[in-house]
Amino acid sequence: MPMLEPKPGTLRPRGIGGPAPDRLPEHRAGGTPEPLRTELTGLLGPEKVLWKVSDLVRYASDASPYRFVPQVVVVAEDIDDVSAVLSYAHGRQREVVFRAAGTSLNGQAQGEDILVDVRRHWAGVEVLDEGRRARIRPGTTVLRANAALARHGRILGPDPASAIACTLGGVVANNASGMTAGTTRNSYRTLSSLTLVLPTGTVVDTAGPLADEELARAEPALCRGLMEIKREIEADPELTARIRAKYEIKNTTGYRLDAYLDGATPVEILRGLAVGSEGTLGFISEVVFDTLPLDRELCTGLLFFPSLPAAAAAVPLFNEAGALAVELMDGNTLRASVSVAGVPADWADLPRETAALLVEFRAPDEAGRAACERRAAEVLARLDLVAPAASVTNAFTRDAKTISGYWTARKAFVTAVGGARAPGTTLITEDFAVPPSRLAEACEALLELQARHGFDAAVAGHAAHGNLHFLLAFDAADPADVERYAAFMDAFCRLTVERFDGSLKAEHSTGRNMAPFLELEWGPKATGLMWRTKRIVDPDGVLAPRILLDRDPRAHLRGLKTIPRVEAVADPCIECGFCEPTCPSGDLTTTPRQRIVLRREMNRQQPGSPVLDGLLDAYGYDAVDTCAGDSTCKLACPVGIDTGALMKDFRHRRHSAREERAAALAARRFAAVESAARLAVAAAGKITDRVGDGLLEAVTGAARRAVRPDLVPRWLPRTPGAAARRLPVTRRAGAAAVYYPACVNRIFGGPDGHPGPSLPEAVVVVSERAGKPVWIPRDVRGTCCATIWHSKGYDAGNRVMANRIVEAAWGWTAGGRLPLVVDASSCTLGIAHEVVPYLTDDNRALHAELTVVDSVVWAADELLPHLEIRRTAGSAVLHPTCSMRHLGDEAQLLAVAAACADEVVVPDDAGCCAFAGDRGMLHPELAASATAREAAEVTARSFDAHLSANRMCEVGMDRATGRSYRSALLELEHATRP
Repeated sequence: MPMLEPKPGTLRPRGIGGPAPDRLPEHRAGGTPEPLRTELTGLLGPEKVLWKVSDLVRYASDASPYRFVPQVVVVAEDIDDVSAVLSYAHGRQREVVFRAAGTSLNGQAQGEDILVDVRRHWAGVEVLDEGRRARIRPGTTVLRANAALARHGRILGPDPASAIACTLGGVVANNASGMTAGTTRNSYRTLSSLTLVLPTGTVVDTAGPLADEELARAEPALCRGLMEIKREIEADPELTARIRAKYEIKNTTGYRLDAYLDGATPVEILRGLAVGSEGTLGFISEVVFDTLPLDRELCTGLLFFPSLPAAAAAVPLFNEAGALAVELMDGNTLRASVSVAGVPADWADLPRETAALLVEFRAPDEAGRAACERRAAEVLARLDLVAPAASVTNAFTRDAKTISGYWTARKAFVTAVGGARAPGTTLITEDFAVPPSRLAEACEALLELQARHGFDAAVAGHAAHGNLHFLLAFDAADPADVERYAAFMDAFCRLTVERFDGSLKAEHSTGRNMAPFLELEWGPKATGLMWRTKRIVDPDGVLAPRILLDRDPRAHLRGLKTIPRVEAVADPCIECGFCEPTCPSGDLTTTPRQRIVLRREMNRQQPGSPVLDGLLDAYGYDAVDTCAGDSTCKLACPVGIDTGALMKDFRHRRHSAREERAAALAARRFAAVESAARLAVAAAGKITDRVGDGLLEAVTGAARRAVRPDLVPRWLPRTPGAAARRLPVTRRAGAAAVYYPACVNRIFGGPDGHPGPSLPEAVVVVSERAGKPVWIPRDVRGTCCATIWHSKGYDAGNRVMANRIVEAAWGWTAGGRLPLVVDASSCTLGIAHEVVPYLTDDNRALHAELTVVDSVVWAADELLPHLEIRRTAGSAVLHPTCSMRHLGDEAQLLAVAAACADEVVVPDDAGCCAFAGDRGMLHPELAASATAREAAEVTARSFDAHLSANRMCEVGMDRATGRSYRSALLELEHATRP
């Protein structure tokens, strides 16, 4: 064991609250039992079988209120893997559940036996027919697919609020719709074809010209059974009419029975049945969508009403006026959304009864938008609106930023309200639909029912389609509170069905919490046909048992998860999964959601539990060491949970007092450290020039084994050489800004093979050309943005350097009168924001008067207007850094690149490279995993320039792509050079 390896016990939760009633039993501490583990490993290979107890626990939760711990997790790479698992399950009477994004709200992504991850290796979009169709793999997010289609002026029909995270396999399997899809733009109506792997392993491509012939040969009993049910339904006029009526409003309860009416052949019926089947009939390995025009001209208004029924009563008026989206939000929703960045703070004081409608019209051109605005104005004139806060305008707008803010607040409904719930409570999200004409009546009835059962729920929904969502919070560890929830559900389901003839699930699909009420909505005859459908397609019951069909009247109360208190920053997490697509370690170890899920399981356990010990043993590497610390999870999380900051705190917790003292000493003597580091890089460059990289790789590898892998960086090929010993000479007199070359650019040089100035020289020269000269203070050496210490959790060293840089910057900038230009985006973020919590009160006051500007922003806003572009590259590909995302500087990087290149491309899969200073050298496997998809996109074609805004990120992308990345400022200098 390395001599400085931290003890797992340092991460033990403080004040464990267990044992919880739903804790993982001690006999499961060993993970996957035998012979299951050995047999699946032999069948698929060890890299595809996750068996540790920590693996099973982190896959046990999704966005729903349920928690079921699988026996094993299989990471399937292709259809052959899926077929092998299904064959294995058939032969041993086991059960299989497929999981992609885990954003489902009713437990569809959870299984108690074999759980198959079909997200990691299942992403990809192929645009067909100039965008009119798209072939999409099931692990692709809606956001990623729409990004590819947007270049063609097209978009998918389904538009769920979770588009940032939910994947198309889940969207189709749940027939998810969203704000605008209604009953005409959802998956069922816009899906052209799909490829389905049946429980037997038979693969059906519903677009194949011989698909029915091949299916008849492979599955004759299935074909006969489907056609028999079709004939029965068509021979029953009353049932036929009932089925058609049920789908006049949004409905995802049970199997899609109109597939029997709409399909003429077994394959066509199967295509329809697969939509909304929740993985109970087969695995959807590919889908082809018919896309829709992307109308870019918007007219949007957020309108406030005195009550929820009053707002609901206005919905038909906007429907008649042609609004594409009419979204309803009650007072609880509006107040909770204040936690979302950009939402007006005065919403926090809105009256409880207040409600609002978010109304949007879309048009293909300016004339169409003007017509929409006229119709909107006519409706507005007929409404009695209220303005309970100063920020309320009750007007329609064209402003893209304002519109984006409105939609951010609306899409954060589940997460923002869930984040505001009482700590330790479990969140239930309900989803139902009534005829739109009865929406106001349904709102009144729902409010009365909630009050009767002691719930103060938040209500929102797609009002244009009569589709409402509401959230309930209760204590799943308290049997009395569970019974209160059970009583409410019984009453709510009867109200929806018996009074409104509504849909118990409008778009979230049946799931575990509505399966017991299926017959209440559909009646015994239709429900019986659903059970027959399941037996025909999956006669052995291998796929997703109890998820859509369940005869247990209390099945919705089984597996409810408790929410133990953990660290305060993570307590609001509702495990929605919005953070996962942006996480650099998601395909290697754990995601932010999983890191929190694991902490919660630790707190369910009692001291001395072998399960707790097993979780702690794995947590150090899986959660703490392989967190890039980029905190992009905070940007994706609607309530701003910064799991990266939590992992940095855990790093601090693992440090010994000796390590903290050494780090603080390094901060105090950083001038010497910096000089030594530059000399070491220079010496290493000479060694590699003579004997290659092997010697340094061996030496650093041995040091890592002896000391600790998370402390000693590994020498990597393509590590840049040393920077010049001296910085450019500049003058303070007449300077328009103070230029601060980051320590990374004082230690490491620029990319090999690019003749020309260094980055500091380029910034100085290009600023001079624009008539905006900059001054580099002579005493910058020995200072740093403090990110080195901050990212590793060295609090004492962080405080030393944070205060030093602010005091120095104050003097350099003449008390904040000049801007401080920083040439590395992570350092800009560090000085502008991350140092603040570590400053003394006096230095915090000094910091408040500093203007810290990233060099890319300086170039875009201050230099470009005064520069002459003399030459351009044909094409440039950008790697926007995660720090730029935090700073909101991506547009400026794009502007600088657009000035330097005729074509500028930002990869659809661009994300954090996870190099994170030296994290990519401490854990190269993290950076390799994080950059894999972006690298594949970049290397699929050639570019003349590869640009970014942070030296170590450039090094990380060099390694990932084999291409040479450099600062956009170097390209700007070249483009403007006389």
